[in-house]
Amino acid sequence: MAMTYETFQPSVNLRPFVKCYWTLIGEKPSHNATQTIVPDGCFEMIFHYGDLYRQFSNGNNAFIQPRSFVIGQLTKPLQIEPIGITRIFSVRFKPNGFFPFTYMPLKGLENKPVPLNSLFGSKGDLITKAILEASSTIQRIELIESFLDQLVPSNVFIDSVVKSSIDIILDTNGHTSINQISAVNKTSRRQLERKFSCTIGLSPKKLSKAVRMVNTIRVMFSNEKKNLTELAYENEYYDQSHFIKDFKEFTGFTPKAFYGDPLIMSKLFYGQNI
Repeated sequence: MAMTYETFQPSVNLRPFVKCYWTLIGEKPSHNATQTIVPDGCFEMIFHYGDLYRQFSNGNNAFIQPRSFVIGQLTKPLQIEPIGITRIFSVRFKPNGFFPFTYMPLKGLENKPVPLNSLFGSKGDLITKAILEASSTIQRIELIESFLDQLVPSNVFIDSVVKSSIDIILDTNGHTSINQISAVNKTSRRQLERKFSCTIGLSPKKLSKAVRMVNTIRVMFSNEKKNLTELAYENEYYDQSHFIKDFKEFTGFTPKAFYGDPLIMSKLFYGQNI
């Protein structure tokens, strides 16, 4: 299943919130093309300007995703399937980046697509129509940046403890202990967990595990050939069994079964640094 994936940087004023914009283009698959998306600690605002996708939940139960939606933190692998041509434009928010744009508790966005009109009312319908009718990616970026600029409060508060903690987790690929992060920020672990729950929707430990796993996957998708013991050691898992356990939790696969068609989209998303 051939797909083309591109990323684009946000404007300076939106960089505190937006990690990147991305597009995904692909033709209708000729066979079963179920894909697994690995949790990465980020929120996504998705616009399907091609055909819609099927999303699976609780085994074989499935539903068709909305035309436009926000999906919050993934606490398990996400299984989706294109049912026609793929034309996706998306905003990937930083782990704490979507918090200023919604009054909805972040837990309400976990693992499920919430339609934009449920979050933003008629404004959600208007931006969806504009994005779908746009003639280019550049135009879509201009439209979504104007939309987000209008939504973000002028007096938005970015918690410095949360930001610093996220920076440490990202800079160390999730290898710094939560106690060390708490000590650096002169805050208790309990207070840090409370702040993360409110502004990210994940605990610091869960975000660290997701970041570490995405980094491990990036190494696996690189041209470097490493055995499981090397991967476990380099990514600071206790041992190979601990690595395999975490790997299956985040991907639904064992490391040896990870490669192949079901991971094409994850390879595109996480096979490079953004």
